[in-house]
Amino acid sequence: MGRELSTKGRLLVATPPLGDPNFDRSVVYMLEHNDDGAVGVVLNRPLPETVIDGLEDWFELVTPPAVVYAGGPVEVEALIGIARVESPREEAWSQIAGQLGSVDLAMDPTDVADRFAQLRIFQGYSGWGEYQLDSELSLGVWIVVDAEIDDVFSGQPDELWRTVLRRQGGRLAWIANAPDDLSMN
Repeated sequence: MGRELSTKGRLLVATPPLGDPNFDRSVVYMLEHNDDGAVGVVLNRPLPETVIDGLEDWFELVTPPAVVYAGGPVEVEALIGIARVESPREEAWSQIAGQLGSVDLAMDPTDVADRFAQLRIFQGYSGWGEYQLDSELSLGVWIVVDAEIDDVFSGQPDELWRTVLRRQGGRLAWIANAPDDLSMN
């Protein structure tokens, strides 16, 4: 089985009902997708933490709601910063798509803060092994749609799944109205 299309820089929207609670009704922004596997971060799972020890200065730059997001069930202690960059600084930022890229959180934020228009910090990530995501895509587990910058920095993460589906129109917009418990339909 070969990979037909990379999802890098796009969104994976979970189809209901997805039995895995890590991904039920999730919206995943894809950071990488190649023959070796795929990596993304869940955009709609805010955590109660408003700061992480050692990153206090970074949290002054976080886009509201200024909390940590659960990026996924893999390496839950790993921290990933995603930013919209107005003027990239190569050593501080790695482009994902357009103005969006990952940020080196080991840097002093005062050295690069003026270059970021928006910032989100994720704890953990979502990962798939070689061709694993491709298999899930062929089974219809995920809907792949174009990402908008506002998706990554949504001020209403609890509504993001429905918002993304509604803007697709047609059948996908209809899925956005599916009840959380499909047996109630």
